Amino acid sequence: MVLPAGDRPGADPTQALGALWDYRVYARRWVFLLVLSLLSFSNATLWLSFAPVADMIAHHFLLSTEQINWLSRVYFVASIPSGVVAIWVLDSVGLRWATIVCAWLNFAGSVFRTLPFMVGGIQDPFAFLMGGQSLCALAQTLVVFSPAKLAALWFPEHQRATANMIGTMSNPLGILVANLLSPALVKKEEDIPLMLGIYIIPAGITCLLATACLLESVPPTPPSARAIHSTSEKFLDGLKLLLCNRAYVVLAVCFGGGIGIFSSFSALLEQVLCVRGYSNEFIGLCGALFIVFGVLGALVLSLYVDRTKLFTEAVKIGFCLTSVVCVAFALVSQLQGQTLALAAICSLLGLFGFAVAPIAMELAVECSFPVGEGAAAGLIFVLGQAEGVLIMVLLTALTVRRAEPSVSTCQDGQGPLDWRVSMLLMAGLCTLFSCFLVLFFHTPYRRLQAEASASCSIQEDMSPATVDREPHPAATP
Repeated sequence: MVLPAGDRPGADPTQALGALWDYRVYARRWVFLLVLSLLSFSNATLWLSFAPVADMIAHHFLLSTEQINWLSRVYFVASIPSGVVAIWVLDSVGLRWATIVCAWLNFAGSVFRTLPFMVGGIQDPFAFLMGGQSLCALAQTLVVFSPAKLAALWFPEHQRATANMIGTMSNPLGILVANLLSPALVKKEEDIPLMLGIYIIPAGITCLLATACLLESVPPTPPSARAIHSTSEKFLDGLKLLLCNRAYVVLAVCFGGGIGIFSSFSALLEQVLCVRGYSNEFIGLCGALFIVFGVLGALVLSLYVDRTKLFTEAVKIGFCLTSVVCVAFALVSQLQGQTLALAAICSLLGLFGFAVAPIAMELAVECSFPVGEGAAAGLIFVLGQAEGVLIMVLLTALTVRRAEPSVSTCQDGQGPLDWRVSMLLMAGLCTLFSCFLVLFFHTPYRRLQAEASASCSIQEDMSPATVDREPHPAATP
């Protein structure tokens, strides 16, 4: 009888697990991915629901533009401390409970934002708006870290980048819907309660699905050798390995900077363009094109990388093209009447920039093996949020009030802002991160190498020569 690899003297436990388990996949992995994608989608709509109509929100609640910006900025601030906790939760508590807790936080935050309209006599509505956004911000850290973890635990090697893409790109799809839906719903200030109520619906549905449909964190049988050891390193040990990994640090700084730039771009787009006379509807269209082309680019690139495994090349080329388009936006956004040019630039910015996001997350896992996926993806996101806070504060701090007559369509009741210096700084930072990544990021694909080694070992254990050395089953008593 052929003994399993693990029963032979001196056998490697990894080989034993590979020989004993017949890797397989389960159809319910798509249900888990659907719930996680809907949750990420809902959370993104709540994050950016105020930004496309920032001027009306400010006028209705008698708030300043800076206060409205903090309704988006709180996502960055809250996710920095909570992100570290979220990394531990994903790698220690499990994906199922992390997703359920995230869904309930997201739903509670969406309801809390509507209390100024549901309860009369509230003196400080901004506190409730900020409180609801803060709860949603706590949920964001868990949901954004999860796609890489889900892909590693539930999907086979040839589907991981695609699964990661679907989970990651559902977040910008939420931004797309917020950019289109908020201006469409809020034609006048009396429509603000309707907008807040509409955004509760997907949050509630997702909360119900997460609670009822997610029954386990990991499948009964793993889909790959890597899934067996998805959380092989302890939390603190994993963080130490990440900080000592030069390739990972370079990727984290550069891609984290890209996250910060794109988050600031999404949150400030309306304020930048309304100064030059562009309507909220057109600005919403630009945001929509930004996301739609980003999702299309991510889909094509993920399928390509799943087949070729050219992670590094795809990320570097995508970063460089994004920098060129970012410079074009910084220049054209300061001109009037450039609707076609701005629409094209926003489309290309999404096509090149967003397409890189899921590939960069997979690359982070590849270069940081054997650290868990939650830690590898999570630390990049936390760093991206920290850089996003600094970038967004810096961009808004460099604006000045325009004294000359303008064609501004901003409705915040204050003088228009001059964003020229801020946009040039954003383009410069994007270019800097791209150059740094191209010059200093080099890494082997450690996870793929480990899986290839495990497969070769299993094949050797099951080779005819090995079988011939064992007694024939008929001779075994």
